[in-house]
Amino acid sequence: MAGHSKWKNIQKRKNAQDAKKGKIFMRHAKDIYIAAKQGGGDMATNASLRAAVEKAKADNMPNDNIERNIKKATGDLDGANYEEITYEGYGPGGVAVIVNVLTDNKNRTASDVRHAFKKNGGNLGENGSVSFMFDRKGYIIVANEDGNVDEDELTLEVLEAGAEDIVPQDGAYEVYTEPENYQAVVEHLTDAGYTIVDNEVTLIPQNYNNVSEEDADKMQNLIETLEDNEDVQDIHHNLEENE
Repeated sequence: MAGHSKWKNIQKRKNAQDAKKGKIFMRHAKDIYIAAKQGGGDMATNASLRAAVEKAKADNMPNDNIERNIKKATGDLDGANYEEITYEGYGPGGVAVIVNVLTDNKNRTASDVRHAFKKNGGNLGENGSVSFMFDRKGYIIVANEDGNVDEDELTLEVLEAGAEDIVPQDGAYEVYTEPENYQAVVEHLTDAGYTIVDNEVTLIPQNYNNVSEEDADKMQNLIETLEDNEDVQDIHHNLEENE
């Protein structure tokens, strides 16, 4: 996992994301909807919903919007029916790409995703064509902006809680877990007083692809095009991002 940092990617995109609050709220709404649809509307018993709501509140999404989407998912309000779809393919330079979407119009979304790949030198593949290159992991970012978090102490804490790896970064620590241990580690670190910047169960590449500068630029354009699509929830790739 060394040599690559989701935390740096998050920092890099933060200002651009802040300029798109409407789209961010839309994505939070879909996350909340699907979490409540799958696990029910009670945050006390639905960890996925609790995490989705916490992320929405961190971006200042209004409580009324949050409650409305939970009610839509649990059948208390009429609303669109969303479908989860995963697309797999290759970006420029053979970069493996997985795109998760949540859409109420799969034909529209499929066309948009296919066009984004084609326009930027990539191509969509069959299901399973690249997913074997990724591992599903719990991923937690612990803040260390002031440098006050002791790495040895944090390492003991996360290992005791069930994590499997910790990677120091500039201003933060990345903690990796097996998916089944993820929520327990989040709760343990929160109870221990650590500040968690972000947390999710996500896909981590087994290896990274270092491509030419031209292909890296094309790949960045592909990512930005996909991020501008309101149906796109997550983008996973194995591009080795240079400093």
